[in-house]
Amino acid sequence: MKFIKKLFIGILILIILVISIIFLVGHSYYTKALKEKPLFSRIDEITSRENYVKFEDMSSNYRNAVISVEDHRYYDHGPVDFIAIGRAVFTNIKSGKLKEGGSTITQQVAKNVVFSQESTWVRKIAEIFAAYDLEKNYSKKEIFEIYVNTSYFGDGYYGIYQASNGYYKKSPKDLNLDESSMLAGVPNAPSVYAPTVNPDLAKKRQYHVINKMLEYGYITKDEALSIK
Repeated sequence: MKFIKKLFIGILILIILVISIIFLVGHSYYTKALKEKPLFSRIDEITSRENYVKFEDMSSNYRNAVISVEDHRYYDHGPVDFIAIGRAVFTNIKSGKLKEGGSTITQQVAKNVVFSQESTWVRKIAEIFAAYDLEKNYSKKEIFEIYVNTSYFGDGYYGIYQASNGYYKKSPKDLNLDESSMLAGVPNAPSVYAPTVNPDLAKKRQYHVINKMLEYGYITKDEALSIK
């Protein structure tokens, strides 16, 4: 019994040690990125762009569509959504493949603004530190703005201003439900879901967005059916 107890304690200490090392490496990776260019400088470069779109200058349809499909608890959790991470881990284990991620919008901003798109475990840990810094210094609305202004929408369009004008010849504040739900689904995989690449897959992705908007109470059943 004493041996089992000592073994358990030893394993627990080892786990804590490994986790600590992982977070130290992640923090070091984040610190290195900030030395290259501070977080505030990176954000200022984005928000000072000529066609930067403010939160209030996007249609509510578009804002709701993005929240629904990307991070429906965005306004209720902190920089990291541990519930979403747990759900993603369970789903991925159950399916035997990577089907779902648990990143929040804030973490995705960290990826877009601070790090490269290369997916490594070190970067994923570093994202957590960046996400906490972002929410410490910027509001949820500001972070949402940065997210949609730095996302890639396919067909050479970066940011919601270019995407809205490029695909629909209108400003983001004038996007209707059909257009909003289409654009909200593209950044997940622009090479697959861009309307000009594969209209059928783009429509399937749009229906997924519509279903999420219905599920979370942003639209009625009749509105959902009108799009489908």
